[in-house]
Amino acid sequence: MKILVVDDELVSQKKMTKILSSFGTCDGVKTGKAALGAVKKALEEWRLYSLITLDISMPDISGIDVLTVIRKMETARGLADDEKSKILMVTSHSDIETVKACVGKCDGYIIKPFNKEVMTRKIKETGLLR
Repeated sequence: MKILVVDDELVSQKKMTKILSSFGTCDGVKTGKAALGAVKKALEEWRLYSLITLDISMPDISGIDVLTVIRKMETARGLADDEKSKILMVTSHSDIETVKACVGKCDGYIIKPFNKEVMTRKIKETGLLR
């Protein structure tokens, strides 16, 4: 499984990468712009990410905006629904407006702090793990 971890907080990014590395190969980036570049390259090379964990609060581009652009890129590339990345939004916020902004575009929601058990359950919910 190819995984992209997007988080501007280095500690959170390293923790997520460490947890997810047992499920596949992880790339880590710390900005929305870098995430879009990584996804664009993956689409061009047809080396798609199976899973993307995407922090909602980032300094350059919000995770919600990055999510929207990724979905547009996937559609423009002609991906079928089962070829699109499973995207889990990661945040320390649990307010209803944040949840509403992600509904229908992402595959799940993780509230910090997280651990391996939480991540395993969330990945299973996406259908990537049995």
